[in-house]
Amino acid sequence: MATKSIAELFDLSGKGAIVTGAGMGIGRAIAYRLSEAGASVMIADIDVDAANKTVDKIKARGGKAHAILANTRNIADAEKVAKAAVEIFGSLDILVNNAGIYPLSPAIDTTEELWDRTLDINLKGLFFFCQAAAREMIRAERGGKIINIASIDAVHPMGEVSHYNASKGGVLSLTKALALEWGPHKIHVNAVAPGSVWTPGTEKTRVAREAKGQGVEDLLNKFMGRMPLGRPGAPDDIAKVVLFFASEASDYVTGAMLVVDGGYLLT
Repeated sequence: MATKSIAELFDLSGKGAIVTGAGMGIGRAIAYRLSEAGASVMIADIDVDAANKTVDKIKARGGKAHAILANTRNIADAEKVAKAAVEIFGSLDILVNNAGIYPLSPAIDTTEELWDRTLDINLKGLFFFCQAAAREMIRAERGGKIINIASIDAVHPMGEVSHYNASKGGVLSLTKALALEWGPHKIHVNAVAPGSVWTPGTEKTRVAREAKGQGVEDLLNKFMGRMPLGRPGAPDDIAKVVLFFASEASDYVTGAMLVVDGGYLLT
């Protein structure tokens, strides 16, 4: 017999959340959904102007949010953001590690700088944000939810992004390791693996390729031809799954990665 209604299971009222890279795209959509469910959301982004725009939109909808400048390559920012969430919201219950980069580069041409920047942002920074959040959650003795944005590249590498593939494979392994280690503290650690999602970042990639005389139609057709659902993902497609992991509906799930790719990996 269910003890809570669906509305109660997805009610995040009184919860404090952090979403990295929430100034736009998938991160912004996640922040909207968490706020809609009642959470107070810390918008952590390297672009503070974009972060403030997300905050303004959340507040216009009656939600509670706060913007903070954060660079995931700066390890000290992880602790700064976690402590700010506790000080401003009263608790830190949810962390969504969304910040990441997807720079295209053939493996033969990938530089040490590009490798380091990608791994620093997508994996190293993600770990230290997990660590900082877990410390606050353990200190408060009330558990928490950590959701890492991985990628289908974690299990199905693509060409010209070996550095990105490596970082997202690391996110999947790290998610499982932290779930195992922090489970006794009632900290759930899960991952969401998006497929092709059209975001402002995707648009930048398109513009950059066209500037080099490289079209994107071939890439789009390649993806569309393998999608049973017949469309690229939207940021809210990812946000709704994150909401599930952040809610009590996922209380018996940890160490999992949920693929959200429109069926791409089935073909």
